[in-house]
Amino acid sequence: MRAHIEQYYATVPLLFSDAEEFGSLRLFVRRKPGAPYYGGPSHAQPAAEGASSVTAADIARVRARQRELGVPEAFEWLAEAAPTLRAGMEAAGLPVAERPLMVLDPHRQVDPQPLPEGVEIRALTADDPVLPAALALPRLAFAEEGTSVGSAGREELSVAARELTEDGTVETVRPTIRAGHKALIAALALDGTPLAAGHYHPAGGTTEIGGIGTLPVARRQGLAAAVTAGLVSHARDHGVSTVFLAYAEDGVARIYSRLGFRPADSTLLIANQPARS
Repeated sequence: MRAHIEQYYATVPLLFSDAEEFGSLRLFVRRKPGAPYYGGPSHAQPAAEGASSVTAADIARVRARQRELGVPEAFEWLAEAAPTLRAGMEAAGLPVAERPLMVLDPHRQVDPQPLPEGVEIRALTADDPVLPAALALPRLAFAEEGTSVGSAGREELSVAARELTEDGTVETVRPTIRAGHKALIAALALDGTPLAAGHYHPAGGTTEIGGIGTLPVARRQGLAAAVTAGLVSHARDHGVSTVFLAYAEDGVARIYSRLGFRPADSTLLIANQPARS
């Protein structure tokens, strides 16, 4: 399972970026506009297979290139693939956060989850009018941490959706959806407002599902679980057998556990990367 996950992390960014090598580190550089990628070890070459040690000079070179590109000085890697890298990142003054991984048994059935009256689960197309709001939803969800009901609602979502439309983010994502490199699932109210959403990027029969967030005013209705189940079902219907995810809070992990996800005995480490927080 770990080999599948390592290969996934090595492959998915290459759908959208080029890889630049800096000693034992690699930096993924976007070919077109979009959320910037990160640096890290060659994910598919764990230390046990002979990957050389990462030096402070390697880290400094990647950070210099990131500054040159105008992207965050961010890194991401599996702890088990590069056991000494965390110490190097912390020595360089970069904060490191842990995101344990959970995986779903390929044979585990995940049933559709109950939904509030009037709410439906739907896969969004590239031209779906709901797309801007669905892309904006995680920004509001992750700004108010935890699972308690919050304050951000439809008005704030409308503002955030307009900002993503105006800055070109929505148009950047549309071709990715059309090509099948990204899938979005949303829980929609009767008026079409996305109340929860999540996404996945498939590669080689494996995917990480993520970006699962609920509009703060709509929390505590089982929407995140319903979206997660919808993502799993959609991915499996499109040829994905290995499904995994990362989590930041124990309360969220309990939701995934109830759906059948179990600890993957692997931890994703992120350094100075707000997008993964």
